[in-house]
Amino acid sequence: MDIFIFITVVIGFIFLMEAVAWLSHKYVMHGFLWSLHKSHHEPRKGVFEKNDWFAVFFAVPSIVLIFLGVHGTPLALAAGLGIFGYGLIYFFLHDILVH
Repeated sequence: MDIFIFITVVIGFIFLMEAVAWLSHKYVMHGFLWSLHKSHHEPRKGVFEKNDWFAVFFAVPSIVLIFLGVHGTPLALAAGLGIFGYGLIYFFLHDILVH
């Protein structure tokens, strides 16, 4: 596979995940899964909060795509790395710097 295409897919998925995160936050976290997300709007009572389950939800597609990519599907690897990259960026900017 051409490295340019691979890198483009990784970067494209980073940007795509920003849209997915925005839509998920507005319509899922403040919608039918408010019971998990509301812990993010309350004082923390320990190391973890119910809202942290969203990190797990978003990690699953990344793990599956990376697994498929390592086993012969390069575009899946690029997509999985893009999702993972977005997660890292989000973690450092939002969870560490903002909170």
